[in-house]
Amino acid sequence: MSMRSPADIDRLDAEDPLRQARAAFALPDGVIYLDGNSLGPPTKKALTRLRATAEQEWGEGLIRSWNDAGWFDLPQTCGAKIARLIGVDPGDVLVCDSVSVNLFKLAAALKNATPGARLVIDRAEFPTDVYMIESLAALLGPGDGPPILIKSAIDFRTAAIADIDRIEGRTRAQGGVVVWDLSHAAGLLDLRLKARGARCAVGCGYKFLNGGPGAPAFVYVERALADTLRQPLAGWMGHARPFDFRPDYAPAPGVRRFAAGTPQILSLAALDAALDAFDGASMPDVETKARRLGDLFLEGVAALGLPCLSPPSASRGGHVSLSHPQGYSVMQALIARGVIGDFRPPDLMRFGFSPLFLRYADAARAASILEDVLRSEQWRAPHFADRRTVT
Repeated sequence: MSMRSPADIDRLDAEDPLRQARAAFALPDGVIYLDGNSLGPPTKKALTRLRATAEQEWGEGLIRSWNDAGWFDLPQTCGAKIARLIGVDPGDVLVCDSVSVNLFKLAAALKNATPGARLVIDRAEFPTDVYMIESLAALLGPGDGPPILIKSAIDFRTAAIADIDRIEGRTRAQGGVVVWDLSHAAGLLDLRLKARGARCAVGCGYKFLNGGPGAPAFVYVERALADTLRQPLAGWMGHARPFDFRPDYAPAPGVRRFAAGTPQILSLAALDAALDAFDGASMPDVETKARRLGDLFLEGVAALGLPCLSPPSASRGGHVSLSHPQGYSVMQALIARGVIGDFRPPDLMRFGFSPLFLRYADAARAASILEDVLRSEQWRAPHFADRRTVT
């Protein structure tokens, strides 16, 4: 159990500068959702916007909505909202495609623009990043020149935060560029990318940004750099004048050239509405609360003696990873009790602390339920060991 008294926890929630943000979310009763680091819950505005986009804009406006409802500009208007959260200029972020595709486009463009550039990635990075860079290296060949480093801002297993300033400085000194994967950091950390010299990044829309399952991703490229790059998937939406229907390709200015095919309007509309949940929230407050929620949870489970693979809060992102030999079964037992986290092999239970909708009371209650599941050995029920496709 947490060493904090109920009064202490109530006071934390009462003094929370983000306490009003919870009302923006459509959360089921009886559930403590600790998996927003994997899939954020819906906001009420996102659900309303989905219905309106489908039923009115598409159903009644039909093709006219590309102009009348602002569909054509949605990748940029949505990108501008994300730009504030990651600390870059609003015109330098575009919402499109997936993290995997955006990473491929950006890394390929950088390598082609830099003679002899070498692609660099740690094999412990998120698997899709590794797969994409290995595939790209096989297509374009190795190099021995300046590095194009692909690096996650937050480690997906442990939530360790990368030293962005050190890595940027070291890579620039070698004449290289870092492509940051912000999938576990956007909407959580006070990134301030432009101020720290970061020039490129990709990230997903369905974790802390709460854009919904399969929400489109985003790509950030500093304008001065973007104008020097030619992306390899030169689709019509990345053309400077797509509706001229010219046979020759002329790239759009800035990050817009990283568009390829027609944008996914229904998913974009949901993400665009979901981002409004951040209105009035400062990113320093968001980051601070995530750490405090994680600390409170760890305080509550300390007596269980579970190994914690996550670093201390000063260098930890938005989730906490605990190890248990039967972690999968324990997590299934927790889910049955209304505490939803996830599992990563071989033995990690991940508990995500999304600051906009979680309360300190939720973190304390989740710790108490985990303690009960382990001490009572509820997880030993045979059906909790049945492996499902998505863990």
